[in-house]
Amino acid sequence: MPSPLTPRQILERLVAFPTVSRDSNLALVDWVEEFLDERGIAAHRVWNADRTKAALYAHVGPEVEGAVVLSGHSDVVPVEGQDWSSDPWTLTERDGRLYGRGTCDMKGFDALALAALALAQERGVKRPLQLALSFDEEVGCLGAPAMIEEMARCLPKGRAVIVGEPSRMRVVTGHKGGGGLLCHVQGHEVHSSIMHRGVNAIMSAARLIDWANRRNAEGAAGPPSEVAALFDPPWTTVHVGTIRGGTAGNITARDCRFDVGFRAVPGETVEDWAAAFEAEARSVEAEMKAIHPEAAISIGRLFGYPPLRPEEGGEAEALARRLTGDNGSMVVSYGTEAGQFQAAGYSAVVCGPGDIAQAHQPDEYLEVAQFEDGWSFMRRLVEECAG
Repeated sequence: MPSPLTPRQILERLVAFPTVSRDSNLALVDWVEEFLDERGIAAHRVWNADRTKAALYAHVGPEVEGAVVLSGHSDVVPVEGQDWSSDPWTLTERDGRLYGRGTCDMKGFDALALAALALAQERGVKRPLQLALSFDEEVGCLGAPAMIEEMARCLPKGRAVIVGEPSRMRVVTGHKGGGGLLCHVQGHEVHSSIMHRGVNAIMSAARLIDWANRRNAEGAAGPPSEVAALFDPPWTTVHVGTIRGGTAGNITARDCRFDVGFRAVPGETVEDWAAAFEAEARSVEAEMKAIHPEAAISIGRLFGYPPLRPEEGGEAEALARRLTGDNGSMVVSYGTEAGQFQAAGYSAVVCGPGDIAQAHQPDEYLEVAQFEDGWSFMRRLVEECAG
């Protein structure tokens, strides 16, 4: 028998792997696979295209449908440029908090899920538990869809998915969908004294950015739908976070690149918003080409994930409320893989330890009390599945 590991010890191991999204997560996946194999649990990998990363899924219990799926991601955001008081890759306890990159988002839940699978295997369960551990969540929920598709095809179908993003163990029943575009505006350089003969890529890009401003103003001013009213803010937001371009103050800019992101309330789609943005871009482009035919606007898709819609009588919600005792109403504006599970036919909610305000921060931490609450949740879940 393998030596037992506490949830805290599992978390310590997971934090030690610097699984920043730009890098491989295979060292962590190797360790998780070995942890499960030592306990008689078979794990299966779903590789990315160049086999530098992998998602992992596993099943414990009888080969029957109706499993509870515990869903987490392995990747974390970078630490460069952040002022940490301790090594971000070493789990450190201070003042009732567990510090380290990913403790809150979301290796704390991952550790609890692994401990729960080990306990379920030891205890024996009548209702199966499944683990879903993805990659590249932090860069747009890119790694989960192929994993979800393979799980649905190769495992007995799970019925309730708990996505353990930090919610302070409250039950989140809805979140916005998200998507991102990369826009490249190509102008025509001339001296700024004769700017009417050139096409300034930055000033043309500014028209598209102002389109985003106008859409946000319209959303803020208009009456929200019943579902949208649950969110803060209660409308689909359009955001530009980075922009770069131009060569000198007296030259019309030849190039400008910027990103545009959408967070869509349930009932609206990122695809429709992206199409509306592209229609505006084509209108601006036509005016640019009238000045110089080589001027152009190109748009590339960065990522996209669906919203999580509140379910009427959803099984995942009922289960999570039964285990937590939380009967409040909570939706969030950040995105998770829960919407992807729901789109694939699973009932899904978000419920995990920690506070989203700590995610991505220097000195990221998970309160010890939250970690303990999460472990109590997992023990109750295993007992219910065994009963």
